[in-house]
Amino acid sequence: MNKRQAIAALSLVGFFLASYLTLYKLGYIGTLACGTGGCETVQLSKWGDFLGMPVAAWGALFYLAMCAAAICAEFEWVATQRLLGVAMTLMSGWGVLFSGWLTWLEIARIHAICRYCVVSALLVVVLFVLSVREWRELRAQGELRAQREG
Repeated sequence: MNKRQAIAALSLVGFFLASYLTLYKLGYIGTLACGTGGCETVQLSKWGDFLGMPVAAWGALFYLAMCAAAICAEFEWVATQRLLGVAMTLMSGWGVLFSGWLTWLEIARIHAICRYCVVSALLVVVLFVLSVREWRELRAQGELRAQREG
């Protein structure tokens, strides 16, 4: 499995996780299978929404975008373009910052930890590391191609 396929697969895991939390937040699921109660506390806190939408729904959109970018990168006409590597790195970097802020809120403001949020934050960090490595490889390939042509 190459990095792009790993990014797509991990993004799908994150999408299903974030979708589960979104369905709970929207009232389609009665209780979360959490075990500690911290997940419901976090989801129902005043920080459970961002710009009028559940935070988990933003996460689901993020994961879908990452998955789409990774799948597009598998196509030959896109795979050599560094722009896609930069886009995945920037998106996942933003995801790391946003997840860090949410984790800080859980600890400092909400005083509860959501296990699903922790898993999501770890997924985002792994996506960032894979994206950076993918971007570096694409950049190196472009430099090699430029040396051969020039």
